[in-house]
This record gives sequence, structure tokens and C-alpha cells, in this order.
Amino acid sequence: MFPQTPAPAPASTGLSASLKQRQLTMMGLGSAIGAGLFLGSGKGIMTAGPAVLISYLVAGTLIILVMWALGEMAAANPNSGAFSVYAEKAMGKVAGATVGWLWWLQLVVVIAAEALGAAQLLVTVWPVLPSWLLTLIFMVAFTAINLSSVKNYGEFEFWFALLKVAAIVLFLAFGAALLLGWIPGAASPGLSNFTDHGGFAPTGMAGITTALFVVIFAFGGTEIVAVAAAETATPARSVAVAVRTVVWRILVFYVGSIFVIAAVLPWTSDALASPFAGVLNVAGLPWAGTAITLIAVAALLSALNANLYGASRMIYSLSERHEAPQRLAATNKRSVPVAAVMVSVAFGFLTVVLDFFYPEVILNALLNLVGSTCLLVWGMALLSQFILRRRADRAGTELPLRMRGFPYLSIAGIVLLLAIFVVGFSDPISRDQLLSTFTLVAVIAVLNAIFQRRQKTRAAALR
Repeated sequence: MFPQTPAPAPASTGLSASLKQRQLTMMGLGSAIGAGLFLGSGKGIMTAGPAVLISYLVAGTLIILVMWALGEMAAANPNSGAFSVYAEKAMGKVAGATVGWLWWLQLVVVIAAEALGAAQLLVTVWPVLPSWLLTLIFMVAFTAINLSSVKNYGEFEFWFALLKVAAIVLFLAFGAALLLGWIPGAASPGLSNFTDHGGFAPTGMAGITTALFVVIFAFGGTEIVAVAAAETATPARSVAVAVRTVVWRILVFYVGSIFVIAAVLPWTSDALASPFAGVLNVAGLPWAGTAITLIAVAALLSALNANLYGASRMIYSLSERHEAPQRLAATNKRSVPVAAVMVSVAFGFLTVVLDFFYPEVILNALLNLVGSTCLLVWGMALLSQFILRRRADRAGTELPLRMRGFPYLSIAGIVLLLAIFVVGFSDPISRDQLLSTFTLVAVIAVLNAIFQRRQKTRAAALR
């Protein structure tokens, strides 16, 4: 997948094209490394044992196909609305607006959850300020960063992502040294944990399928690269480089890390509550717990920063297309959509108040609200690419970036996604989340259809 012809300029002309290629590439790398890896990977191992590697490979394959599809569309049409714009072009205005509003609502909730999660983690190692006050500080700080300029946002996210990448590389180095018996005083478990304690798949296929739905959400946010492409000077080249890294970053960062954790820690170990710290403790590094906690805080704040950027650009694009209030499309002299940023952080500031009164329940409540929205967004992206690519091929349209293996890989991604939905409906917890998400989608679609009809009626009345 490489650029073949020059790509058009970004469609959202009110925004600045000042993101650099290295920033977009590092955003792509960093988006695959979040709290889902640092803190949530242990849950998958406890569910499926070492066979969780299969779950990660399946989920990783899906996001690779999604990113290849998004890369093709983003190079041909760089737009801050990304998959919302592509769904509109492929399936109509209601489909485009529905997926745009769905993704924006998802990110608004995730922003609040990430600020609160980072605050609660930081309190465990630095119990000086209450979590609600730390949440407020984080929300104020990252709102200011996103209001400054996209260049400052990109540079900040670049260094955040670099920190996470460096942490994973060091972890993999320590883990490999431990498994090879190169650390004095630390006994290597070898690969015994893949055969002991019930074997490679101690909970059978049921555990693997349940873990699949647990780990699939760890990859959420990777699609933000398609949104950011609209603010790069050379979107086709920048997207090509970012998308090209998706395969090895999934294999190295996720599969590599999970392999080390599953090899070092038995799937029945209590240390899986904080898996990275558990591995480093086995390696004889007593400071591991505090270090990993601080890195997890940085990972959450990096994700907050990226998701706030993505949410503001999506609502800006919806406003540009007359599918959200028009004032949200206004930009200042630094080409920052100030109103779009502020409306995207409003729920996060409300969460500060909620955490003050309900500190024990608010985080779990927020995470449950997110549900399975990312799966529907990915599904719409795959369907849009399939429709738009067939349309372009019939018209003989040159594309600056072409997804190889079309239509077979596109169809494979759609089939894989449908299989994951089937698995999700077999589990009571994930079934409830899926039903809630489908209900939300139906409500958004109906409201959009009513809005579009009113828009047509008003336009007809003015003629």
C-alpha cells in the first residue's frame, strides 16, 4: 500500500495543515498503547489463559484490515470527519451523521473516563490530592493544550507516544532477558506456564471467545489517525507511513507483550491484576509497581489528549456538513475550532462533580456506557470502503493509496466483524452492551432522519 497519485488537499479548509508526518506516525504508534494494554491485558489472560494470544491475534487482524481500509479512504479524501464522511458518501447523509455522532458520543464519555482513571491511578502512588481535583486539573490542562494549536497538540502527543513506546520496548527487553535466564537471581519460568496449570487453553474455546470480546476494545482509538490526516500537509504520504506500521506495532506491542506476560505469570496468578508490574517484580525490580502505574497514567492522559482532538474534529466536521449546530464550525486565528473543543470537554468537567459525590461508582458507570460503539464504527468503515472502492474501480478513478487484496480482504474484515458480534451475543454481559449500542444507534438514526427531513422542508419553503 503506497501512494500512486497525488492526493487532494484536506477538505476541511478552516483547519490548519500543520501536523508533521512524524507526529502522525507516532500518533498511530501511540494509539495502540493505552490503559487497555497496561491494565486490561491481565483480565484477558485470566479469562482464557495463554490462549488469549489467539484472541489478540484475531482482534489485531480486524483492526489491521480496518486501518488499511481507512488508509485508502483517508488518502483519497482527507477530512476531519473521516469515516463519518466516507459513510455519507457510500450510504447517504443519515448513515454518515449517525456514525459521526456515535463516535463523538463515545469519545466524550471516554475522555471523562480517562481523566478520572488517570486521577484514581495517580492517587495510589501520590495520595496528596483527591481524585476529583486531579481530574479537574487534567481536564483544564488538556483543554488548554487542544485550544492552543494543532501543532502544539501534535508535538505533545508525539512525546507522550514516544514515552509509551519506550516503556514497552524496555518491558519486552526485561521480559526476554527473564525468560532466557539472563537476569541474576531471577529464575526463568521458560515456557512452562504454557503447558502447566491446565495447559495452553485451560478454559477452552469458551474462554478464548469471551476474552476476544474483552480485548477487542484495547484497540479502540487507533482509527483517530484517519481524522488527523486532514491536518497534515501531505495526507497521502503521511497516512501511508502511519498505516504501514500497523501490522508490526500490533505484533510487537500487543502480541509480544501478552506473550511475555503469559509466559512469566500463571493465568491463575493474582499478579495479573497489574500484569506489567507483576512481570517486573518477578525479575527482581521492586520499583516496578510505581513505575508502571506512572506509565499507565501517562498512557491514559495521552489517550485523553488524542480523543479530545478526535472528538472536537468530528463535531466540527458534522457542523460543517450542517449536521450539528453551525457555531461549532467556527475557528479562531490559530485555526482551532474552539467551540467544538469546549462542547467536547463539557461532559468531562461534569464528571468532576459526579466524582466528588459518587467516587466509588462513577468510573465503572462511564466505562459501561461506552459499550461496543467502536465495533459499529469499524463495521461502517469497512462497508464504506467496500462500496467506495467498487464505485472508484467502475469509474476508473485513480486512488493515491489502494488496499491490496480487494475485495477479498475487505469482505474478510466484514465477516470477521460479524463473527465477533455473534460471539458477543452469546455472552450476557457483552449482549447487554451490544443491545444498548444498537438502541443508541437507532435513536441517533431516527433523530438524524427527522433533522434531514426538516432541513429539506425549510429549504423548500425558502425557494
